[in-house]
Amino acid sequence: MIRPLRSQACCNTDRLENGADRLRSGTFLAPPREKVRSTLVSVFIGLTLPAGGIWADATVEGLVELPKPTNLQPLNQRYRSDVEVPVAPTNPPIAVVYLAGDFAGKNNAKSSAQMTQKNITFEPDLLAIQVGTAVDFPNLDDTYHNVFSYSKLKRFDLGRYRKDEKPATVVFDKPGAVTVHCEIHDRMRGTILVLETPYFKKSDAAGRYRVEHLPAGRYTLRAWISDNDVRERSVDLKNGQTSHVDFPAK
Repeated sequence: MIRPLRSQACCNTDRLENGADRLRSGTFLAPPREKVRSTLVSVFIGLTLPAGGIWADATVEGLVELPKPTNLQPLNQRYRSDVEVPVAPTNPPIAVVYLAGDFAGKNNAKSSAQMTQKNITFEPDLLAIQVGTAVDFPNLDDTYHNVFSYSKLKRFDLGRYRKDEKPATVVFDKPGAVTVHCEIHDRMRGTILVLETPYFKKSDAAGRYRVEHLPAGRYTLRAWISDNDVRERSVDLKNGQTSHVDFPAK
């Protein structure tokens, strides 16, 4: 006797009913362990790797041989006031060490920074930022200041303002070094180094530096001391390892 074949729809219905029975009885079959392990690894990699798939866990450190500090220049204050403000000595030279390369879209979210005026100096006198950063120039002295720059990359003049007044914020949208002055106090001078890379760090006064969380690969590492003193070295960065790169004087 030939039994009639059941339709495909009937077979599918049986499978669904059998699956429901397993759920009710607690005997639903779990997926193979290998598949679970593979899925978990994929999720872990997706969460830990940055965009582009390069693990940013390399480190570079070393020493930059810095020039000797310059002597403190006498203060030429055009607008005298009755308030005596202590004058701090000129900060010793330091370097900005950064990883050069095409890092478009890396950490380019809008950020902010400050270069204050305190004790008739800019603090810090060297500010490293990424392109697109907005910088404020608060006055912490009990005297007037007038911050301006005639640099080709960024020309601005904030005018005279006191301690309790807030000047305009300046957005630095082009890479390069911008020199900042005070129109009232000739000796005041600051530098804003605008970089296209998010991977940079200032050295200490002895020239020691350490830059962490870098992407693996071959890059050019630069040490900026001034526009006339920029040194560079090739570096091969590896994940989980610390490379040592020194920058001797030219």
